[in-house]
Amino acid sequence: MTQTALLQYEAPWPIYALDWCKSTSPKEQMRPRSSFRLGIGSFLENFSNRIAIVGLQDEHVLVEDDYTDYPDFVTLCDAHHGYPVTSLQWQPVSAISYQWSQKSLSTELLATTGDALRLWEYSGDAQPAMSNFVGRTASSSGHSLSLKTALSGQSKVQNNSNGAPLTNFSWNEKAPSLIVTSSIDTTCTVWNIDTSAAVTQLIAHDREVYDVAWLPGSTDIFVSVGADGSLRAFDLRSLEHSTILYETPAPKNVPPPSVSPSTSARPPTSPLLRIAFNPSDSNYMSTFHMDGSEIQILDMRSPGQPVLELKGHHSQINAVGWGSGDQPLLATAGDDCQLLLWDLANYTAASASMNANSPRSASSRLNSPRPDVKKKLVTEPAFAYTAPSQITNLAWSPTIQGLNMSTGQSTAGEWVAIACGKTVRALKV
Repeated sequence: MTQTALLQYEAPWPIYALDWCKSTSPKEQMRPRSSFRLGIGSFLENFSNRIAIVGLQDEHVLVEDDYTDYPDFVTLCDAHHGYPVTSLQWQPVSAISYQWSQKSLSTELLATTGDALRLWEYSGDAQPAMSNFVGRTASSSGHSLSLKTALSGQSKVQNNSNGAPLTNFSWNEKAPSLIVTSSIDTTCTVWNIDTSAAVTQLIAHDREVYDVAWLPGSTDIFVSVGADGSLRAFDLRSLEHSTILYETPAPKNVPPPSVSPSTSARPPTSPLLRIAFNPSDSNYMSTFHMDGSEIQILDMRSPGQPVLELKGHHSQINAVGWGSGDQPLLATAGDDCQLLLWDLANYTAASASMNANSPRSASSRLNSPRPDVKKKLVTEPAFAYTAPSQITNLAWSPTIQGLNMSTGQSTAGEWVAIACGKTVRALKV
């Protein structure tokens, strides 16, 4: 892999939530900089948290050496969030042509979770003025971020919520009016954000639910992971039961309970923190354990145990995400300050050929296990980058139509952004 192009942003607070815009700005399709917009959220242990939209001050930052004294990214606008931001996502690409309201397409939606699911409207109508001071944002830039609605429990609420904290959410790409959230109160809630009403709320796990994801291409099936150590699949067409696709082995060498077991005693488990589908082959999912340093790759056609395990990190993993190419790379990041990119195309293709004799639909994939699949170990990532501090989160860009940079490289292709402390670094893949 070639030398990495790098862009950077410094925030006034520790960053956790992070997402790269999914498309160019509606009014700036011809401006390459509009593909370089990030949504970020703070993680402070108080109620003064904020979210912000950051973007390139000017394309010259990418292509002219004279602009090296200017910051790469600047704050375009920000807003008060209160509770720490557990997740932030821009609207899916499919939502750009979706008629959310009577407004023109000059606005875009973002969503965040914390004490509630919040929908935000971002508008970048005007051309931002070039500032005379490094890092300063012109207040008359024309960028604005406003709260559209807040959803908690099973209904619309005022800005403040008394509901159980939400840990994450997934925005349905096929039906962008649907968002599913996960909560520490063991539930998942499917929302219709057009009507601000809950479609359904279900008890998904025995303990806290940490992450949730729609099956790509489906408006009915989603999966979740949680503190009980299980990965479960749900189908909105038949909610009487769920399918357990994977359960973590019970931890070894656990001391016996100090008191006699009671009906409320819980067996020890190894919680699963995140779940992410391979967008080009939704049979494959990646997950990892709390405090774990390995990534498990699961095949929905072979539930029960991983088909691949990735070993490259030296301490706990914090984030995982797939790119959007035809053969997407998997990015992982953790407390060892490492961002690792994994090319699993050859491994997943080999596994797919084993399953080729019995194709299954999305719903039928949730059935019989195949214990004959052996787990393979992968220890060599395709690329590694060392950040200045622990990496708490990551986000992929969509494929960007680029321009040549002053280094002789092109901005075209995919970028991956990482959050480490108060810094965001965007690296060209």
